[in-house]
Amino acid sequence: MNKRDLLARINAKLAAELEAITSAALATHAEATDEENKAEDKYDTRGLEASYLAHGQSKAAEEAAQAVAQFSALPVRDFAAGELISLGALVRLEGRGRSHYFIGPRAGGTEVDVGGDPVLVITPQSPLGRQLMGRKQGDTLQLDLGGKRSEFRVSSVA
Repeated sequence: MNKRDLLARINAKLAAELEAITSAALATHAEATDEENKAEDKYDTRGLEASYLAHGQSKAAEEAAQAVAQFSALPVRDFAAGELISLGALVRLEGRGRSHYFIGPRAGGTEVDVGGDPVLVITPQSPLGRQLMGRKQGDTLQLDLGGKRSEFRVSSVA
């Protein structure tokens, strides 16, 4: 799995999400400030509701822009054998099947497909990220999945 390709796909997905969120925020802002949404009486809250929505969407757009900036600035580096997992690592776990995770600065939960393999972005602050940080290839970890304790092995770190 090529890490440069992976980061390019993550950046492309985040940029597309940023564009969609920004477009929605601008449309909602236009709706909130439109003359048609001016309150007709004290019970008419359409404009107020639209302004709350526009504010929330602008915050989401700000978060997405920060994610794009941080992923764009993230250096691509390969991890040597035995090197500890840290930010920028591509980790493959084996247990009940194989799973690929990329330790990113933000945008946890973003999933991209690389060569038919799904790769999930996780952050060091996530429960799985906290367990992986500082581990290395060959280490095992215990995870609670659906109320069951499962063992996973770090099969590769790139």
